[in-house]
Amino acid sequence: MPSVSVRSAPVRGVPAPHLSGLGLFTVLLGAALPLIDFFIVNVALPSIEHDLAAGPALLELVVGGYGVAYAVLLVLGGRVGDSLGRRRLFLVGMAAFGITSLACGLAPNAWALVAARVAQGGAAALMLPQVLATIQATTEGPRRAHAMSLYGATGGLSMVAGQILGGVLVAADLAGTGWRAVFLVNVPVVLIGLVLAVRSVPDTRAGRPAAVDVPGTLLLALSLISLLLPLTEGRAAGWPLWTWISLGVFPVASAAFYFTERRADRKGHTPLVPPSLLRLESLRRSLALLMPFSVGFGGFMFVLAVTLQQGLEMGPVTAGLALAPMAVAFFGASLAGPRLITRFGSRIVTAGGVIQAAGIALLLITLRQGWPDLGVAVLAPGIALAGLGQGFQMPVLMRLTLSDVPADRAGAGSGVMITAQQSAVALGVATLGSLFLALVPTAGMRAAVSTTLLVQLGLIALTVLLSLRLPRMR
Repeated sequence: MPSVSVRSAPVRGVPAPHLSGLGLFTVLLGAALPLIDFFIVNVALPSIEHDLAAGPALLELVVGGYGVAYAVLLVLGGRVGDSLGRRRLFLVGMAAFGITSLACGLAPNAWALVAARVAQGGAAALMLPQVLATIQATTEGPRRAHAMSLYGATGGLSMVAGQILGGVLVAADLAGTGWRAVFLVNVPVVLIGLVLAVRSVPDTRAGRPAAVDVPGTLLLALSLISLLLPLTEGRAAGWPLWTWISLGVFPVASAAFYFTERRADRKGHTPLVPPSLLRLESLRRSLALLMPFSVGFGGFMFVLAVTLQQGLEMGPVTAGLALAPMAVAFFGASLAGPRLITRFGSRIVTAGGVIQAAGIALLLITLRQGWPDLGVAVLAPGIALAGLGQGFQMPVLMRLTLSDVPADRAGAGSGVMITAQQSAVALGVATLGSLFLALVPTAGMRAAVSTTLLVQLGLIALTVLLSLRLPRMR
């Protein structure tokens, strides 16, 4: 992987901050928490609905409010970390994540839970961009390749593990906490993470800190909110007028954001998303592939969770076990990725797409032929094959996306990448999830999940074609 051209500014006279093994573990723990919490709530929704008397629209906000706040603030979190110090923002974000998790676990009603989830998403957006930025600024060569592979493995595993862990915690009903345990479990983990971070995470920041781009930040927030909020809430709310107005605002806000950022760049200011970053071929082409991949991944995880529990009537723990083969296969592929890249370059992404498509197709055939008498063992081959293919793609794409980003722009670069990825995941849950849930009442769950998987196969075909345009990387 190409090395970056600029190092981050020294902190207190230390010229080249070094990320130790413990430091890498700590920042990866920080990366795992927000991703786990994006999906952990899926299996807890029935319990939340019963306990808090929350209707469908409020339940959608419990999921979507977190995702929208998270996606909207990620780039800003990266920029502030560049300026004020990534270690400081990592600590602040992790502490805030623990406090908001406690607020979620103690929420007395549905609206309080929604508010706490929005705040939790904002805290996650402060913490997560610092992880990739710290890795970019404190590692080089093979160490960076290894760290990026572990980051990719952590990302994929966290999304799968969130639903597995959520099922176990809800079923365990620890001390009568029920669904609240999926949030309260974060508190001790955060306390451990803070202690480790103080001891092991080096401080880095950009060599030329830039002021916050207020117009760009507001327009990016408006663009993402106007797209993600109506798509998340629309189906449950019955598609009222405000959802269509909001969707109409999206292209206008997006165009205004683009021209504002370009104008700022031409005037010599530092925009929130510098157009020069998007001129990097590796970043531009990787993002073009990462987005449809993440749309499919987010939608698949949501639809599969509902299908296992409501369609196949599995309990939370059994549904979690059904996803375990995906987690194991994803992790194995992620670890093998660096060696395979050395031999095959970015073509490993193409191979991963083909393998993922084979897994989804096998799962589709299994569901069509065996419904509804399907157990964990019968589903395992298709789920595992899909996870294997995903594991060959995600870490390589993340590594390639940031490969040419200078270290003094590591926060902005990682913020752009994670925003694109998480927005796409949220978009996948909203669009594929809405398609699935809209088909269930009329066509039945088997037909609904089959249609959704066919749409995902189309997205995978697109990613395979786009992967042929990736820069060859060795």
